[in-house]
Amino acid sequence: MLIMGSTSFSPSLSLSPSLSPHSSKFPNPNPNLFLRSHSSFTPLTLRSNQTRYRFKKLPSSNAPNFLVAASGKAEPLKVIISGAPASGKGTQCELITQKYGLVHIAAGDLLRAEVAAASENGKLAKEYMEKGELVPNEIVVMMVKERLLQPDSQQRGWLLDGYPRSSSQAAALEDYGIRPDLFILLDVSEDILVERVVGRRLDPLTGKIYHLKYSPPENDEIASRLTQRFDDTEEKVKLRLRTHHQNVDAVLSVYKDITVKVNGNEAKEHVFAQINAALTHVGEQRKLNSGSLAGINEN
Repeated sequence: MLIMGSTSFSPSLSLSPSLSPHSSKFPNPNPNLFLRSHSSFTPLTLRSNQTRYRFKKLPSSNAPNFLVAASGKAEPLKVIISGAPASGKGTQCELITQKYGLVHIAAGDLLRAEVAAASENGKLAKEYMEKGELVPNEIVVMMVKERLLQPDSQQRGWLLDGYPRSSSQAAALEDYGIRPDLFILLDVSEDILVERVVGRRLDPLTGKIYHLKYSPPENDEIASRLTQRFDDTEEKVKLRLRTHHQNVDAVLSVYKDITVKVNGNEAKEHVFAQINAALTHVGEQRKLNSGSLAGINEN
């Protein structure tokens, strides 16, 4: 169960695109009125790594005396997104980064960039790649960790794309103190995934990806030169999907309390509406928690 403030998400819930972050499902409370006084409250210790609190008394003739703490700006969002091949993850990552300004980090792109830059991690990874071996988890985890801790990721927040892919990778990030606010899982039925993959075609001249049904080529000349990836067959994609589902189930065991499952069978605009609703709600809750009034009974 994903619990955010007073609203809970079920990991198996498919959010409706009609949900708005300002609907009754996603309340937008007045941060000045969100606490009620209660005579049984005991003093609490408020702490912040970045903010110095200023305390004032709230005058009230009928209620106990309270201290009020006003905190500073909420930390930026940290998000992981996962989805099967052809689930539309790339499209949704683009839409998310456009709206929220998060730093998009894809492990595959990061690995290639590190190798090209001949960094220490890149050199280690290249040795394995040249032997035709998989790059060990500890090297990839280190790359991801260092990228997530760079200033732009810390200041703007980050969107980690398709990683971690195993419970051990997720556990390694946890050991480094790296945990997202939200784990987004794009849930698409297998028959739709197969149709999307099998119908994909590549234009070797321009590098553009087409789909015979959903995004056909503009003319016969382009259509005549389109090619299909060797693994974009029904048999291959079903094998990849089985592997994907096994990996996702393992990762969900680590992030089950912050997971929201999004119905990815719909049009990209509707899928993003679901994601946007969840992210908006998380953002509002974080602002509320960091910039709201917190009362402490003095008695």
